[in-house]
Amino acid sequence: MTKMNKGIITALSAIGIAQGLKILTHKKLTGKWDMKQALTTGGMPSSHSAGVSALAAYVAANKGTRHTETALAVVFGVIVMYDAQGIRRHTGEIAQLVNDLEDNIATLSGNFPSFEYVQREEELNELLGHQPVEVAAGALLGTAFGLLCAKLENERDERVGIRR
Repeated sequence: MTKMNKGIITALSAIGIAQGLKILTHKKLTGKWDMKQALTTGGMPSSHSAGVSALAAYVAANKGTRHTETALAVVFGVIVMYDAQGIRRHTGEIAQLVNDLEDNIATLSGNFPSFEYVQREEELNELLGHQPVEVAAGALLGTAFGLLCAKLENERDERVGIRR
């Protein structure tokens, strides 16, 4: 029987936890329960940050901070987090501007019957990226979860006599 990659399980679990927490943070902000928040991009906390931070912390705890695998996890994690709060957030802001512009054009076209304009059925998705605080919260969640998973695994291995 093959062993599952515990680093992947840790990272994916952190992503799942962060996605679940989005339901709670949405409820706190809006007063409404919305289970669809578990399937969205953007929002609090960043599941991208939680996943990559959990993986980096897990690898660092098991391999050490000087190991190449730790360096890879950290560097790629930083890139993902930078992208989540930078490029993807700005893309969402541009989508919001486009949606607002389209609403204004639709209003104007109603005043000028000779101006033909067909509005799109669906607006662009505006919630694509994260605010820096959402990325930081995801990173803290992921780091704590990755360290906890590594600690629990190491304690279990010591109990059953497995040496690494």
